[in-house]
This record gives sequence, structure tokens and C-alpha cells, in this order.
Amino acid sequence: MTRRTHAALAAALAATLTLGLGACKNDKSDTGGDAAATSTKGPGAESGSIIGGTPVKGGTLTVLTNQDFAHLDPARNWVLPHMDFGTRLIYRTLVTFKAEPGAAGSEIVPDLATDLGKSSDGGKTWTFTLRDGLKYEDGSPIKSADVKYNVERSFSPDLTGGPDYAIQYLAGGENYKGPLTGEHLPSIETPDDKTIVFHLKRPVAEFSYTATLPTFSPVPQAQEKGTQYDSRPFASGPYKIASYDRGKQLVLVRNTNWDQSTDTVRKAYPDKIVVTQGLKGGQADDRIIASEGADASTVEMPWMQHESVAKVLPKADVKSRMVAEQTGCTDMLYLNTAKAPFDDPKVREAMMYAVDREAQVTAFGGPAMADVATSFLPPALTGGAKADPLKIPAAGDPAKAKELLAAAGKTDLKVSLTVSLGDKTRGEAIQQSLAKAGVQVTVNTVDASAFADTVGDTKNAPELTINGWCPDYPSGATFLPFLFDGRTIKEKGNQGNYSQFRDQATMDRMDQIAAMTDLAEANAAWKQLDEDLVKKAPAIPLMWQRRPLLAGTNVAGVFGNAGYAGMIDMAVVGLKDPSKSQG
Repeated sequence: MTRRTHAALAAALAATLTLGLGACKNDKSDTGGDAAATSTKGPGAESGSIIGGTPVKGGTLTVLTNQDFAHLDPARNWVLPHMDFGTRLIYRTLVTFKAEPGAAGSEIVPDLATDLGKSSDGGKTWTFTLRDGLKYEDGSPIKSADVKYNVERSFSPDLTGGPDYAIQYLAGGENYKGPLTGEHLPSIETPDDKTIVFHLKRPVAEFSYTATLPTFSPVPQAQEKGTQYDSRPFASGPYKIASYDRGKQLVLVRNTNWDQSTDTVRKAYPDKIVVTQGLKGGQADDRIIASEGADASTVEMPWMQHESVAKVLPKADVKSRMVAEQTGCTDMLYLNTAKAPFDDPKVREAMMYAVDREAQVTAFGGPAMADVATSFLPPALTGGAKADPLKIPAAGDPAKAKELLAAAGKTDLKVSLTVSLGDKTRGEAIQQSLAKAGVQVTVNTVDASAFADTVGDTKNAPELTINGWCPDYPSGATFLPFLFDGRTIKEKGNQGNYSQFRDQATMDRMDQIAAMTDLAEANAAWKQLDEDLVKKAPAIPLMWQRRPLLAGTNVAGVFGNAGYAGMIDMAVVGLKDPSKSQG
């Protein structure tokens, strides 16, 4: 799941956006995906290319961002760009994504494990063996029991916000509440320090992809600090935390006990990585565009401000330092179906017609930066095809929306919309389009670092919110169930199903698809369910995005990784001349 912000662009900017609409092609985010045949070339550096050549070891790489990390605890980390930052730099997982540009970035390779896992019992049992020579930052060995412990932690009601796959897949976990009270989960076995065995409720052919998530990182029980672990996770990756002043600065230094010979993915070029947080507006973009002094050795996350597009595209030297890979994610307007007025299907259908999705694309930077979405599943999960079951004009149909609202007896609706601070302009665009249908919207903003927790509080959830979802690997199983399966809803730390949509027919069909052993049959069934869900309107698909990001003139090894929704792959980024980094 990813979040983004921007503002409506002036006519001068629109004139610079000469590229046509392009289908979303890469996977997400949280991970996994493939190139779509219908994609078009994005702005900036050529898709699949590497900016700056091969880095030189050493120096200080600076990362500029407008936000703090929501979570760094691997049991709680499920938001881009924080998930990829953690798994590429601080901790390792059983399996990970290749550090390669283009479609290859969505392919998986062993990380802590020696292979992608071995399945047995018809896909209900998965066994992984750890590599030799794996160590934590203090030199102690990484053991299979540590991976088991962190997977168990993901069940804890106190450690909210993380991926739900272990909870959904592991046998006997229905009433399990995590290891903090001393109880362990029998369906995860560690017969020795190198072997871990997962026993699942049902066959999961794609479990190797699941093991790329931070849930499958090691945490030694002796390091357990409960919710405080968020501030100082124990490093198994190439860097450890030297200091962390929340909301201001995070400093990573080398983990000298990380052994390159055990890691085929991470190159760990910089000596130090400094994350400078709390920048406002387009400050990060302006500093990287200018690339003066230490700013030449800088990258940014999670997005380039879309107001900055007009400063970048006309300048060939700056444009060549921008990556804009497609994310494979879908941005949506979620309707809280747990309470009036959006518990009424007719009102939800009216919202489908009321929303101007073209205005959302414009606010995001225009058609060079995003595509109007017509379904929940992105083209990365449908072979490049774009489903459009309702055939609603991209600019909406306010007259039809008014007609539906009148039929529902709701002609004077007043609702609230909560958005991340950076999405204020997009929220205002929603406000304007719904006003044409007679719906009054109050826009409330929340700081990006608190946004996930705010909208994840189901008792106090807003009526409307803008958020997005990215598949964790190329399957509808990583998308629709997390968005619309009522059984995934949590009182606190709710992730994905912000609509609080509970529909028995939908859940029954999801169970039927999950039981299919033929992946082609399952994929076709997910596509049909996608179209059925669009008609039930628990949310409104808004757009499929690219992720524009800038790099300084002294940065090398830069590309957007398809496995992480187009984020710059921190596993291999570094500097051309470390002596110029002033770090």
C-alpha cells in the first residue's frame, strides 16, 4: 500500500506532459509484478536503465523525505517506502526480490535461505534452510528460531500494522495472540538452528513470494522490546542504526558483521546513509535538482512532488536523473461501508459516477505520471488488460450521480474525507467533483507518519479516505482479499480494508478461488471477482501511478525496482565519487 501527494498543475505544466496514457505494468509493493504489454515509455530515464553507472564504495548517501517512518519493526512494516528501506538495508528475509531494473526486479531469489523453499503435503508444508555464516550486528548467529519468533510476533495485537499473510495462512493461528506472553505457534517448527518448517491451513503455491515480506525477517527473542522495537530493530542486513531522532533524522552505518559472501543481492556501497526527514513541499526536489554540495549525493522518497514535474521535464540534464517506473498499484477512494451513508449500495454507486478521475490524474502530474483506473486490479495483474465494467466517463457523470442519490433518498449528503497531508490537493479535487453531485465534503489532513494508524482505527474511521494498494506479488490473492475480505478487518491497525466491507458472497467466492490449484483458473476468477466488486462499489478506483524520483548528480546505480512499486532500489545505490559526499 502506498501514499502520495501533489497539487493540480497549471496549464504551463500540462503543456510539458506530451506523453500519452500508459498502462500500469509493474508490480507493487509491497511487491511482485510483471511488465504489461500495453505500457508506454514514461518520462525521465529509460525504463530498465541504470542512472549514474556503477557506484564506488564509500561516502555518505543522503535520503531526503517529507515523513518519518510509520514502522521499522519488521513485524509491523507494510507501507512503502518503509518496507523496502527496511528489507534492503537493515534486515534480511528468507526470500527477496532481485536488485535489477525492469521486469527482472519482480523476480525472487533466496536471501537468508539457500533456496526458494521446498513444498510438500500438496503445498501445505514449506521448508526453508538458512545459509551458513549469517550473523547479527553483534556477531551472534542468526537462527531459524529467530525467524519463527518474528513470524509469531506478527500475530500480537500490540504489534499492529504489519502483513497479514502469516495470520491467514498458518495452521492453528485463529486464536493465537503472539509470543509476548510466552506462547508459541506449533505450526512453525524449527527442528534445528538452520531449518524452519511452516504448516499451512491450505495449499499456497506462491508461498515463496510471501517469504519476501518483513514478517519473515529474524528477530532474536532476547532483543524483544515490544512496541519500542520500532525505533531500533536489530540488524541482520548490511547496515545498523547509529541514531534515530524520530521525525528529524535516521543515521545508518555499516553492520561490520554482515558478510557479503552470504548475500547475492545487497552491495552496500555507501559507508553511511543519512535520512533527513520533515522537509516541506518541494524542498527535497529543489535541492536535488540543484545538486549543490552534499545535495549532489542525495536521493528522495517516497515521491517527487508533482508540482516539480514542470521544473524537471524541460531540462535534459535533470530529466536524465529522474526515474518514473510504473508502480503496479491502484489508488482508491475508500467508502466506509460500516456506517451511513455508505452502507447503502445505491449511495456507493452514486459515488462511482460522481468522482472525476481525470482530475485525480491531473492533480498527480498528468497522463505522463498516471493512468485513470477503471477497476481495482491493476494491469500488472491482468496481463496488461484494463477491465472497465461500468464504462463511466473518466470525468464522471454528476447528473447520473444526482439521480441515484435521489432514488436513495439522499439529496443533502455531508461527509468527511481524511487524507495524508501531502494529498490535500487531491482531497480538494474529490471535494470539488462531489460538490457537482450535491455532496458536501469536509477535507481533513493527517501527517503522513500518523496516517496509517489514523485510518486504521476502525471505530473512529472517516467516511472517506484516499489510499492505495500494491500487490505483494503478481497474484489477485495479494490484492482483493486484503481490500475487501471482511475477516481481515481489525479494530486497531486495520490495513487494506479501509472500506470495512463485509459481504458474505464476496468472502465465499474468495475462499473458492483460494482453493483452486490451477493458477490460470484462479487468475481468471480473480479478474471476474474484480469486475463484480466494482459493481458493488466498496471503493472507487482512481488511478494507476508511476513513481517519479530524483537522484543527485553524484549518485550512481539508480533505478526503480518493480518488486517495490518503483522505489529506488537501496540495495545497490551508491555514489560516483564518495569524496564529494561531505559525510
